[in-house]
Amino acid sequence: MAIHQDTTAGRTSPSGSGSLTSVVEMAQPVYQSPHHVVTREPGLSPHDEAHLGMSSFSNAGHGDTVSQPQKWNGSRRNVYKILATFASFIVIGMNDAAYGLEEYYRITYTVVSLVFLSPLAGYIAASLLNNVLHMTFGQRGVSIIAPGCHLLTYVIVVFHPTYPVLIIAFMVSGFGNGLLDAAWNAWVGNMANANEVLGLLHGCYGLGATLSPLIATTLVTKARWPWYAFYYIMVGGAVLEFAICLTAFWDETGKKFKKENSRTATGPEKKGRLREALSGRVSWTLASFLLGYVGVEVALGGWIVTFMMRVRQGEAFASGMTAVGFWLGLTIGRVVLGFVTGRIGEKTAVIVYFVIAMGLEILFWLVPQFVVSAIAVSLVGFFLGPLFPAAVVAATKILPKHLHISAIGFAAAFGGGGAAILPFAVGAIAQAKGVQVLQPIVLAILAAILGLWLTLPRIKNEAHTS
Repeated sequence: MAIHQDTTAGRTSPSGSGSLTSVVEMAQPVYQSPHHVVTREPGLSPHDEAHLGMSSFSNAGHGDTVSQPQKWNGSRRNVYKILATFASFIVIGMNDAAYGLEEYYRITYTVVSLVFLSPLAGYIAASLLNNVLHMTFGQRGVSIIAPGCHLLTYVIVVFHPTYPVLIIAFMVSGFGNGLLDAAWNAWVGNMANANEVLGLLHGCYGLGATLSPLIATTLVTKARWPWYAFYYIMVGGAVLEFAICLTAFWDETGKKFKKENSRTATGPEKKGRLREALSGRVSWTLASFLLGYVGVEVALGGWIVTFMMRVRQGEAFASGMTAVGFWLGLTIGRVVLGFVTGRIGEKTAVIVYFVIAMGLEILFWLVPQFVVSAIAVSLVGFFLGPLFPAAVVAATKILPKHLHISAIGFAAAFGGGGAAILPFAVGAIAQAKGVQVLQPIVLAILAAILGLWLTLPRIKNEAHTS
């Protein structure tokens, strides 16, 4: 949070974003020294400030402000909110399982790929509506709408309806995923130690994506359950997500969000802010980067089982476990490398991760052995893992603070569309050329998004708490 003193208006207004940015009216000094004045917001006691996990220091000599970003463990309430975001990302990760559809519905690769493509409509809608929903309903609204979309989708799927109805249901879940991707990435990305906390947040996505094929594969190949039995578990997960998120963010209303994220610019705020975010090259570069990255991630995770069975001649259970290995590697990479990225700088770290991942992808492609492929794809997941969190942190360092919510939200939701586009494209091409096209397609997209990353401006390699 950054607070700038407006001496002409006699008030302080925020230039930053994030759910806890506050408007300070006529802040009264409570302690003075020759070097600085500590200010307290009217109506907030020291206990309230500790509860919000925030502090601000105004330099009396220069009229500027040094502000501490909120900490994930700055209060019990913040800890509970962080745990709620973790629960949401576990559900989003588990959402990517679509095991056995082609056999059950007796459809081609191209048609089954519509399951991956259908959430795109939801992601696009979320990227456009994220800002206005925050301004109208706040994080409370996101906590109702997004888990509600998950619950509605999974209830429909357990009844295994006709395939067109299934496609529409996954559009609804895509909208929920897009809202959560945008809201929680933008909120956590503005915290202290953002690389580490975002690594844990996205590690929870990887955890869900690891559990998903493990559970689905076991139910289908060992217990001989139909593919849709997995979604009974998803219904339970969505109910828990709804309850946890709603209680955690109940106080975060639209009115509060407007107050905490107001700005001095004239004109319709929500329209102007989103338009400003999208008028710059950086927002579109990051959005395109995430579009390609998430597409690679979900394409590998979604098609690896079929690839290992058809191309590497693996058994069903062993092939399913390679998907588990990929997502497990991605999860561990996000958690472990999140503590490395911030220390060597996001720009350099991401380049190193890309080079290693592309080398492993070439090994996976050219060495036709099941065990080598299984190990290689797990390591690819490990080095791809921290790329999404690093991109979000890079956005907070490059872009002005008042654009963080709109820009990061748009990039995260728009990027989530990659989870629909690339897996669909792989399926369509695989129908004509065979599923072995997966590896060269993934390698080409990795090279393309590395090129996008190199076009970003220099990223300040400084502590996020400074």
